[in-house]
Parts: sequence; structure tokens; C-alpha cells
Amino acid sequence: MSLTPVPGGHVATIVTALEMTQRPPARPLPPSPYMLKRWHNPDSDRYRTLFTRVGAPWLWFSRLVMPATQLRAILDDPLVEVYAMIDRAGVELGMLELDFRESGACELSYLAVVPELAGKGHGGWLMANALGLGWRRGVTRMWVHTCTLDHPRALGFYIRHGFMPFARSIETFADPRLTAHLPRDSAPHVPRFDPAVRR
Repeated sequence: MSLTPVPGGHVATIVTALEMTQRPPARPLPPSPYMLKRWHNPDSDRYRTLFTRVGAPWLWFSRLVMPATQLRAILDDPLVEVYAMIDRAGVELGMLELDFRESGACELSYLAVVPELAGKGHGGWLMANALGLGWRRGVTRMWVHTCTLDHPRALGFYIRHGFMPFARSIETFADPRLTAHLPRDSAPHVPRFDPAVRR
């Protein structure tokens, strides 16, 4: 066994990539009090706000550190579809993002609900929508990745919905709580190692 050092102020996680190469049998959508609304060319700040609300507990940071022009290129691309899960008042409580930029494939880029709705079955409803929207003409593969910083049931959730692991890697990145991209109290289950603070 060997250990790989992680630089001070960084976080390491194991990333698992999963794929589905056959369209699952059609099933009716589970009942839900929520609706899915397509966000066409969403405003960057509004997008990042929802991204942070659903992702901060799991240290989602990639879209927060991305240069504005790079983010806009993604959000304005007609092959990237962003959806918000909303309640009857129009309040955004979850997000779904599908990326069709690779020919013949759909990447399930993001799927999450706000923390207060986690574990109540809404993720299954979002996944049913994702599969219905992702498997369209010309798509022969859907794929997604998750990591050990994600919800502890995330990997099993994807497998239960028909995705199979095909690759695993280790990712190391600057802790977004120390770079001020996320609140310092985000993801309390992940220890912070701040090199500026000496014991």
C-alpha cells in the first residue's frame, strides 16, 4: 500500500465514471409536486446561485472558479441543456444539466436537489426526467461521474438507475472553502487543512 501526499489547502477525492449503453425501458414518471423548467441561456449569476445551493454540501466548485467567458460558452451552447426543478411558486429547488456536445453521447453533468429535500425521493424523479430527456435520437450512450465527496448514496443511486462504473481516478484540487468560492462551513464532513493555520 502506498499513500500519496495531498498539498496543504487541497482536497482529494476518488472519482468514478459510469455509463449506460442501452436505453432503459420506458416507465411513467414518478409523482412529484415539482416541475422541470428548461433554462435557455440562463443568467450566469442565477445559474451559479442554484449551483451553489445544491452543490455546496458536496464541495461542487467547478462552475464557480470557471472564467466567465468559459461558463457563458457552456450555458449558451445549444447542445447543453439546463433545467431547474421548481415548486408551484417558481422557486428553484434542484437542477439537471445534460451535455450533448459529444456526438452520440449525453453526459449527465449535474443532478441534485437542495439539501432540505435530499433523501426524500426527489432525486429519483429528477433521474427519471434525465433519462427521458437524455435518451433521444442518435444517443447511444449516457454517462455521469460522481466522487467520494458526493452524497454517500450517490454511487449506489446511479448504479440502481442502470449506470455501470467503467473508470476510476483520483482528483486533487484547492479547497474551495479556503479560496472563498464556497462558505467555510460547507461540507463539514470533509476536513479542512488550512496551511495558514498552525497548530
